[in-house]
Amino acid sequence: MERQKEPGGAELTAKAKAELAAVETRGTAARIAEVAAMLRCSSTMVNDGGNLLVEAELDSLAAIKRLRAELADLFGVSARVRTVRPGNPGQGRKPPRHLLTLSEGAMEVVRRTGLVGPTGVIIVGLPPQVVSGTISDVEAAWRGAFLARGRLAAPGRAVSLEVTCPREETGLALVGCARRLGMTAKTKETRGVHKVVIREADAIGALLTRMGAQHTRLEWDVLRQAREELLGTNRLVNFDDANLRRSARAAVAAAARVERAMEILGDDVPEHLAEAGYLRVEHRQASLEELGRLADPPMTKDAIAGRIRRLLSMADKKAEEEGLEDTRSALTEDMLDGED
Repeated sequence: MERQKEPGGAELTAKAKAELAAVETRGTAARIAEVAAMLRCSSTMVNDGGNLLVEAELDSLAAIKRLRAELADLFGVSARVRTVRPGNPGQGRKPPRHLLTLSEGAMEVVRRTGLVGPTGVIIVGLPPQVVSGTISDVEAAWRGAFLARGRLAAPGRAVSLEVTCPREETGLALVGCARRLGMTAKTKETRGVHKVVIREADAIGALLTRMGAQHTRLEWDVLRQAREELLGTNRLVNFDDANLRRSARAAVAAAARVERAMEILGDDVPEHLAEAGYLRVEHRQASLEELGRLADPPMTKDAIAGRIRRLLSMADKKAEEEGLEDTRSALTEDMLDGED
């Protein structure tokens, strides 16, 4: 029987957004928090001849229909929605964009959602009443942000759930919201694009559930467990027991050094080196060849090893300059036996 193709990140993201778009949000404050996060992450505000014009762009039709319905129900305003499909055949399978335009009543909406303060100043992060609101408000804000600009990576590669943000302040607000839910999120900037990212697998699963995407979370968990079992099977096939134990010790030692390297470098670590480091930490006993296959895009074992070496070297250099303990300080006696 032909093996069924596993869903990729784009398909899992679409499933999560479809599920979240059907969630029934209880409480007016939580509903407003969701709308505020959706608009903050997806919209622009334009002065149109003295009148405010709000334009939002989403990649999910279900999500933009939900936004339009909530605007009508909560604020009594009517927004226009249209779909723009790629017109250039050279754009391949680029998905359609769904645009929402709100003109009449736009100022009332942005004031009541807290996106604009009492004096008319735009709030660049999330509204204070959302960040300091109830747990339901915080969950709703993350749901709105994910519906607007979220992405769920397929398990087996660099595990991550991320939201693209218009500014760093929005990402920091989402980091604070995640912290209130007991999860660790981090902001990053790549070529001028701000994102907030969660990389811990358990935290990703928990957040999917808290947002309301339980079915997607279950599918994601099954795929993650299957990938981990496949990695374990491959290791047993490719190595005898002695080599497996030695390689596993070396991999665990490298992961410990990488964790220390990330602590030393903090936000100074280059993105491509960080991705290699996260793979090493997430898959502690995987071989370099397996890590290369898990990378997105895939790379050779020499390439992944080179990135990890550069990450450790950069961290050790900074530790020496600042008088900190280097990456080898994370090694235990058992790890030293297997370290390369």
